[in-house]
Amino acid sequence: MADDRRKGYDGTGEGAITPDGCAVEVWSRLPVGNAPEVIGAAVPPGASILELGCGVGRMTHPLTDRGFTVTAVDESAEMLARVREGIRTVRCPIEELDLDERFDVVLLASFLVHTGDVTVRRRLLEACRRHVAEDGCVLLQREGEDWHLNLPRETAIGPGARSRIVSATPVGDGVNSVRCEYEFPDGVWTQTFLSRPLGTAEFEGALAGAGLTVERYLTEDRTWVRARPAR
Repeated sequence: MADDRRKGYDGTGEGAITPDGCAVEVWSRLPVGNAPEVIGAAVPPGASILELGCGVGRMTHPLTDRGFTVTAVDESAEMLARVREGIRTVRCPIEELDLDERFDVVLLASFLVHTGDVTVRRRLLEACRRHVAEDGCVLLQREGEDWHLNLPRETAIGPGARSRIVSATPVGDGVNSVRCEYEFPDGVWTQTFLSRPLGTAEFEGALAGAGLTVERYLTEDRTWVRARPAR
Protein backbone atom coordinates (compact mmCIF):
# COMPACT_ATOMS: atom_id res chain seq x y z
CA MET A 1 0.00 0.00 0.00
CA ALA A 2 1.23 3.50 -0.81
CA ASP A 3 0.58 4.62 2.81
CA ASP A 4 3.27 2.16 3.97
CA ARG A 5 5.98 3.70 1.79
CA ARG A 6 8.94 5.31 3.45
CA LYS A 7 9.40 9.00 2.81
CA GLY A 8 11.38 9.46 -0.41
CA TYR A 9 10.64 5.93 -1.64
CA ASP A 10 8.06 4.96 -4.24
CA GLY A 11 7.33 2.49 -7.00
CA THR A 12 4.84 1.84 -9.77
CA GLY A 13 3.72 -1.14 -11.83
CA GLU A 14 1.64 -4.27 -11.55
CA GLY A 15 1.72 -6.31 -8.35
CA ALA A 16 2.95 -5.67 -4.83
CA ILE A 17 5.29 -2.75 -4.11
CA THR A 18 7.34 -2.89 -0.90
CA PRO A 19 7.76 0.05 1.53
CA ASP A 20 11.10 0.94 -0.11
CA GLY A 21 9.54 1.05 -3.58
CA CYS A 22 10.66 -2.36 -4.87
CA ALA A 23 8.27 -4.17 -7.21
CA VAL A 24 8.11 -7.84 -6.21
CA GLU A 25 7.51 -8.87 -9.81
CA VAL A 26 10.63 -7.06 -11.02
CA TRP A 27 12.87 -8.64 -8.39
CA SER A 28 11.47 -12.03 -9.38
CA ARG A 29 12.73 -11.39 -12.91
CA LEU A 30 16.08 -9.65 -12.40
CA PRO A 31 19.17 -11.77 -13.15
CA VAL A 32 21.41 -12.54 -10.20
CA GLY A 33 24.65 -11.96 -12.15
CA ASN A 34 27.94 -13.18 -10.70
CA ALA A 35 27.03 -12.56 -7.04
CA PRO A 36 26.79 -16.27 -6.07
CA GLU A 37 30.24 -16.90 -7.56
CA VAL A 38 31.77 -13.93 -5.71
CA ILE A 39 30.20 -15.00 -2.43
CA GLY A 40 31.05 -18.68 -2.89
CA ALA A 41 34.72 -17.85 -3.49
CA ALA A 42 34.92 -15.61 -0.41
CA VAL A 43 33.55 -17.89 2.31
CA PRO A 44 34.14 -21.47 3.55
CA PRO A 45 32.20 -24.30 1.89
CA GLY A 46 28.98 -25.12 3.71
CA ALA A 47 29.03 -21.92 5.76
CA SER A 48 25.93 -20.68 7.55
CA ILE A 49 24.76 -17.45 5.91
CA LEU A 50 22.41 -14.80 7.28
CA GLU A 51 21.09 -12.98 4.22
CA LEU A 52 19.74 -9.55 5.14
CA GLY A 53 17.27 -8.15 2.62
CA CYS A 54 16.85 -11.39 0.71
CA GLY A 55 13.90 -10.19 -1.38
CA VAL A 56 12.44 -13.00 -3.50
CA GLY A 57 15.50 -15.23 -3.06
CA ARG A 58 17.54 -14.24 -6.12
CA MET A 59 20.75 -15.02 -4.22
CA THR A 60 19.18 -17.26 -1.58
CA HIS A 61 18.37 -20.03 -4.04
CA PRO A 62 21.73 -20.32 -5.83
CA LEU A 63 23.59 -20.12 -2.50
CA THR A 64 21.40 -22.89 -1.07
CA ASP A 65 22.04 -24.94 -4.21
CA ARG A 66 25.79 -24.52 -3.57
CA GLY A 67 25.45 -26.17 -0.17
CA PHE A 68 25.24 -23.14 2.09
CA THR A 69 22.69 -23.01 4.91
CA VAL A 70 20.86 -19.71 4.40
CA THR A 71 18.58 -17.86 6.78
CA ALA A 72 16.73 -15.34 4.63
CA VAL A 73 15.50 -12.07 6.19
CA ASP A 74 13.19 -9.49 4.66
CA GLU A 75 10.50 -7.12 5.91
CA SER A 76 8.14 -7.88 3.00
CA ALA A 77 5.77 -10.83 3.26
CA GLU A 78 5.20 -10.62 -0.50
CA MET A 79 8.93 -10.97 -1.15
CA LEU A 80 9.36 -13.85 1.30
CA ALA A 81 6.44 -15.70 -0.29
CA ARG A 82 8.66 -16.18 -3.37
CA VAL A 83 11.46 -17.83 -1.38
CA ARG A 84 11.61 -21.57 -2.00
CA GLU A 85 9.90 -23.84 0.53
CA GLY A 86 12.31 -25.47 2.99
CA ILE A 87 14.53 -22.39 3.39
CA ARG A 88 14.33 -20.68 6.78
CA THR A 89 12.84 -17.19 6.45
CA VAL A 90 12.41 -14.39 8.97
CA ARG A 91 10.15 -11.40 8.42
CA CYS A 92 11.65 -8.37 10.15
CA PRO A 93 13.19 -4.98 9.30
CA ILE A 94 16.93 -5.57 9.19
CA GLU A 95 17.75 -2.81 11.65
CA GLU A 96 15.45 -4.38 14.26
CA LEU A 97 16.65 -7.95 13.85
CA ASP A 98 18.02 -9.75 16.91
CA LEU A 99 17.98 -13.52 16.52
CA ASP A 100 20.36 -14.21 19.42
CA GLU A 101 22.39 -16.31 16.97
CA ARG A 102 25.76 -15.97 15.25
CA PHE A 103 26.50 -16.96 11.66
CA ASP A 104 29.65 -17.74 9.71
CA VAL A 105 28.65 -15.13 7.15
CA VAL A 106 26.33 -12.14 7.23
CA LEU A 107 25.35 -10.84 3.79
CA LEU A 108 24.18 -7.26 3.17
CA ALA A 109 23.76 -6.87 -0.59
CA SER A 110 21.63 -4.75 -2.96
CA PHE A 111 23.47 -1.53 -2.00
CA LEU A 112 21.55 -1.37 1.29
CA VAL A 113 24.58 0.18 2.98
CA HIS A 114 23.90 3.31 0.88
CA THR A 115 20.57 4.10 2.57
CA GLY A 116 20.09 7.85 2.79
CA ASP A 117 19.41 7.82 6.54
CA VAL A 118 22.68 7.72 8.48
CA THR A 119 20.96 6.35 11.59
CA VAL A 120 19.39 3.50 9.63
CA ARG A 121 22.77 2.74 8.03
CA ARG A 122 24.39 2.52 11.46
CA ARG A 123 21.67 0.17 12.67
CA LEU A 124 21.98 -2.02 9.57
CA LEU A 125 25.71 -2.40 10.17
CA GLU A 126 25.16 -3.02 13.88
CA ALA A 127 22.77 -5.83 12.94
CA CYS A 128 25.55 -7.32 10.79
CA ARG A 129 28.02 -7.12 13.68
CA ARG A 130 25.48 -8.49 16.17
CA HIS A 131 24.92 -11.64 14.13
CA VAL A 132 28.38 -12.49 12.79
CA ALA A 133 30.56 -15.04 14.56
CA GLU A 134 33.81 -13.68 15.99
CA ASP A 135 35.77 -15.69 13.39
CA GLY A 136 33.18 -15.03 10.67
CA CYS A 137 32.82 -12.33 8.04
CA VAL A 138 30.37 -9.79 6.68
CA LEU A 139 30.00 -9.47 2.91
CA LEU A 140 28.67 -6.17 1.62
CA GLN A 141 27.75 -4.92 -1.84
CA ARG A 142 28.40 -1.23 -2.42
CA GLU A 143 27.77 1.09 -5.33
CA GLY A 144 30.48 1.70 -7.91
CA GLU A 145 32.36 4.99 -7.58
CA ASP A 146 30.56 6.49 -10.63
CA TRP A 147 27.16 4.92 -10.03
CA HIS A 148 25.40 8.29 -9.70
CA LEU A 149 27.19 9.83 -12.69
CA ASN A 150 26.82 9.72 -16.49
CA LEU A 151 23.06 9.19 -16.42
CA PRO A 152 20.75 7.98 -17.83
CA ARG A 153 22.41 4.54 -18.02
CA GLU A 154 20.80 1.42 -19.44
CA THR A 155 21.53 -2.29 -19.01
CA ALA A 156 20.07 -5.33 -20.77
CA ILE A 157 18.54 -7.73 -18.22
CA GLY A 158 17.04 -10.36 -20.50
CA PRO A 159 15.35 -10.84 -23.88
CA GLY A 160 13.63 -7.58 -24.69
CA ALA A 161 14.13 -6.33 -21.12
CA ARG A 162 16.16 -3.37 -19.87
CA SER A 163 16.85 -1.62 -16.59
CA ARG A 164 17.55 2.08 -16.69
CA ILE A 165 18.93 4.44 -14.04
CA VAL A 166 17.16 7.58 -15.17
CA SER A 167 18.44 10.17 -12.71
CA ALA A 168 20.16 10.82 -9.39
CA THR A 169 18.96 14.18 -8.10
CA PRO A 170 20.55 15.78 -5.01
CA VAL A 171 18.01 16.35 -2.25
CA GLY A 172 20.36 17.67 0.44
CA ASP A 173 22.76 16.35 3.09
CA GLY A 174 24.73 14.32 0.54
CA VAL A 175 21.70 12.23 -0.47
CA ASN A 176 20.38 11.66 -3.99
CA SER A 177 16.88 10.70 -5.07
CA VAL A 178 17.45 7.93 -7.61
CA ARG A 179 14.85 6.96 -10.20
CA CYS A 180 15.03 3.60 -11.97
CA GLU A 181 12.89 2.07 -14.68
CA TYR A 182 12.51 -1.60 -15.57
CA GLU A 183 11.06 -2.34 -18.99
CA PHE A 184 9.86 -5.81 -19.97
CA PRO A 185 7.84 -6.90 -23.01
CA ASP A 186 4.72 -7.14 -20.84
CA GLY A 187 5.09 -4.12 -18.60
CA VAL A 188 7.07 -1.25 -17.12
CA TRP A 189 7.90 -0.73 -13.45
CA THR A 190 9.62 2.17 -11.69
CA GLN A 191 11.36 2.69 -8.38
CA THR A 192 12.43 5.88 -6.64
CA PHE A 193 14.65 5.67 -3.57
CA LEU A 194 17.17 7.66 -1.53
CA SER A 195 20.85 6.79 -1.78
CA ARG A 196 23.90 8.28 -0.13
CA PRO A 197 27.09 7.94 -2.23
CA LEU A 198 30.01 6.75 -0.09
CA GLY A 199 33.67 7.20 -0.96
CA THR A 200 36.10 4.58 0.31
CA ALA A 201 37.06 6.49 3.46
CA GLU A 202 33.45 7.23 4.40
CA PHE A 203 32.40 3.64 3.70
CA GLU A 204 35.21 2.17 5.80
CA GLY A 205 34.53 4.70 8.55
CA ALA A 206 30.87 3.68 8.70
CA LEU A 207 31.89 0.04 9.11
CA ALA A 208 34.42 0.92 11.80
CA GLY A 209 31.70 2.76 13.73
CA ALA A 210 29.78 -0.53 13.91
CA GLY A 211 32.77 -2.60 15.01
CA LEU A 212 33.72 -3.94 11.56
CA THR A 213 36.91 -3.58 9.59
CA VAL A 214 37.41 -4.05 5.86
CA GLU A 215 39.59 -7.06 5.18
CA ARG A 216 39.53 -7.12 1.39
CA TYR A 217 37.76 -5.81 -1.68
CA LEU A 218 36.66 -8.89 -3.55
CA THR A 219 36.12 -7.54 -7.05
CA GLU A 220 38.16 -5.29 -9.30
CA ASP A 221 35.45 -2.61 -9.24
CA ARG A 222 35.49 -2.74 -5.39
CA THR A 223 31.73 -3.24 -5.20
CA TRP A 224 31.97 -6.45 -3.16
CA VAL A 225 33.72 -6.25 0.21
CA ARG A 226 34.64 -8.71 2.95
CA ALA A 227 34.75 -7.29 6.46
CA ARG A 228 35.61 -8.87 9.81
CA PRO A 229 34.71 -8.06 13.40
CA ALA A 230 37.20 -5.51 14.70
CA ARG A 231 39.68 -6.92 17.18
